[in-house]
Amino acid sequence: MNASMPTFYGDAGPAVIALGNVSQNGVTLGVELVATSNGSCLSNSSSDEYEAFYMTARYVTGLIIYPMLCITGITGNVLSGIVLSHRNMATSTNVYLTALTVSDTIKLFNDLMYFINLALSLNHPNVSETMMMTYYPLAHYIFNMSVSVTGWLTVSVAVERYISVCHISRAKQLCTIPRARIVCTTVYITMILLSLPSLFRYKVEIVFDAVNNVSCNKIGPTALALNSSFMVPYTWMQNCMRCIIPVFVLIYLNTRIINELRKERVKGKKLSSRNRITLMLIVIILVFVVCFTPDAVISTFFGKGYAEEGNLTKGIREITDSLLAVNSALNFSLYCLLSQVFRETFLRIFCPCQPNRRNRMSVRNGTTTVIRRDSKEMNHNNDKSETYV
Repeated sequence: MNASMPTFYGDAGPAVIALGNVSQNGVTLGVELVATSNGSCLSNSSSDEYEAFYMTARYVTGLIIYPMLCITGITGNVLSGIVLSHRNMATSTNVYLTALTVSDTIKLFNDLMYFINLALSLNHPNVSETMMMTYYPLAHYIFNMSVSVTGWLTVSVAVERYISVCHISRAKQLCTIPRARIVCTTVYITMILLSLPSLFRYKVEIVFDAVNNVSCNKIGPTALALNSSFMVPYTWMQNCMRCIIPVFVLIYLNTRIINELRKERVKGKKLSSRNRITLMLIVIILVFVVCFTPDAVISTFFGKGYAEEGNLTKGIREITDSLLAVNSALNFSLYCLLSQVFRETFLRIFCPCQPNRRNRMSVRNGTTTVIRRDSKEMNHNNDKSETYV
């Protein structure tokens, strides 16, 4: 049987899955999710006026956008993790950013599997089908878990910035490295457990098609997926926890932070180190909101299942899921662009032959004195309670 490439993630309602083409939670599946009770091995997707749009979106995202984002994003995230875990970067903010790097990397590896499977389906459809049957239930879980972790770690960063800017007197007690580690661990454990039903949502079945006298494998729903009294409220809750609530919380916190910075801004005066770091994190949060809002909207209106959706919705979901990948791949570029401390630490680690830009030279009585200032000293002299990136 010549099956199309599946995508590995998505969020379907309790529908039976048969081979074909469909999109779930923003990503195309090479197996179509269709209600079937007759054991048919044939795809029963129908053409409509948006089929060309859907197929174009599927191949542009799957074969062009995803490989570029995944390769550059995974590379950038690995470099970010190395830099952020450096001893000179030991701050509570960087604990959150390091944990965020891990979840983004997991998400991008999952997206990379989508590209590999789609590429295989072009010339090796049987290999693609076998890969999908083996990996899809797990990848569905990985997608939901990693996106949820990314969302709530970003919220954690925003909360810390809000405390640092709007409640300065409490920042030294609340914004600590041990507390950041506890929060990150809690977010990971909570989202791993919350997403567990996604892991047990699908199973591989062997179906005999009596009409065509053939047998085939398909991904079908488990008993849990068919339990609508559990799955419908769970899907709503998961959509809210994954993207809807984080987006609204981040919009509120960012608005408060920006207003507070605007009050502190003195015309003609350079921003303090604390505020420069805050502005960088505001940009990161804004990128998250822009990339996650379309998925939040789609999940709100189409979160009860996607099998019955038409090609227009499937094509839109291809685009919204590519925006999630953009968010996961972009942070390294933002760190390099907006954080001088990150750039200098990066050069110190990967280009040790470069002179330390923090070294100052002064000439006194014909002799040259080199004054070195490491990041710990600068942190101590500028603001003992501040976190630096």
